Amino acid sequence: MYDCSKCPGYCCSYPVIELKRRDVERLAKHFKITAVEAENRFTRTDHGYKRIMRRKEDEIYGRICQFFDTTNRNCSIYDARPKTCREFPGPDRCGYWDFLTFERETQEDPDHVALTNSADFE
Repeated sequence: MYDCSKCPGYCCSYPVIELKRRDVERLAKHFKITAVEAENRFTRTDHGYKRIMRRKEDEIYGRICQFFDTTNRNCSIYDARPKTCREFPGPDRCGYWDFLTFERETQEDPDHVALTNSADFE
């Protein structure tokens, strides 16, 4: 079983984290602002989607979700996170966790961060 608390935030580095209207409303409530303000502040239109999460610089992956705490390597809005994040990767498996666990065991380093092609994260 995977453990998100021991992952450096791989899924948070995906270039597309889609937000639906309900996700924007949840963020607005969390930050005590209007849904319009939340949409303007936290989302952008790209990759054929009306709303995707804005991203910021990250030393490991290049770019990552704007709400990812890059110091503690966890979500800073966990209770208000989008549905996409709530449902990912599913109840049983995370392919990156499997890869990361294998690499940590092979490297004999419990903190090793296994990366795929860094060009994928720009």
